[in-house]
Amino acid sequence: MVWGASGVAVAVLALAACATGSGDGESGGSHSEVAERGRIATESPAPSASGYEPPDEWSEPSRWAVLPRGEETDSRGRMIRFPHTVQGAVAMLVKANETEAQGEHSMADELMEIYDSYMTRESNRTGEYKRKAADIAARNDAALRQSMGLPNDGELPPGAYMRATVLGFRIVESSDDQVSAWLLSRVTASAGELEEERVSYTSNVLAAHWENGDWKIGPDDMERAAEVTEKRSRPAIVAPGDSQFNEAGWTAIRQAS
Repeated sequence: MVWGASGVAVAVLALAACATGSGDGESGGSHSEVAERGRIATESPAPSASGYEPPDEWSEPSRWAVLPRGEETDSRGRMIRFPHTVQGAVAMLVKANETEAQGEHSMADELMEIYDSYMTRESNRTGEYKRKAADIAARNDAALRQSMGLPNDGELPPGAYMRATVLGFRIVESSDDQVSAWLLSRVTASAGELEEERVSYTSNVLAAHWENGDWKIGPDDMERAAEVTEKRSRPAIVAPGDSQFNEAGWTAIRQAS
């Protein structure tokens, strides 16, 4: 399950590389540059903890957050219009990083919904960038299916699924209109009803800016976050309840009722 541990994070990063400017070459680079950013992000491994298992003894996280909900739901059923606060930005990034593929709903479908709902709106001013994003989503869907031994296309077999759930976050940088954060996720997957569920953990950096009344993900945000995190130590990939969770500076996410 190497792909399962890192593929979702990489796919979202690749989509962010496509969420660029108006397509005139003056903002975000040319079509070829955008395609290259997407290719590199798709092929690069995301940090993951191979073989990690949470300890049996629970250590209470010292930091908890109940993240705000979006004020609206868009046509894809995803929350939008998050508060203009740091936690509002994190809440959007969490939703953009949480995925679920099963049955007729493929990972390609899921990633394109994320693109439409959470990537910078400038990215939708040209069909070219969306076509590139769709290609990235299809490649990641194919990689997921191959890693799980599933058919190359069509509906997933009964009981087959892959889910990524964000467990915690750690702020990288924040201001009134820009926020970047490490996100800690648990990825669970099964190839079918009689197949063993596999669990892995991963972390990745996402970044957002305030745009037209909501938080959006854009390439400039991602590039700045990448530059900043290169100069800092990467937080350990450990689950809530692990004593090292607090030492790594994570804030656990408590689900709102």
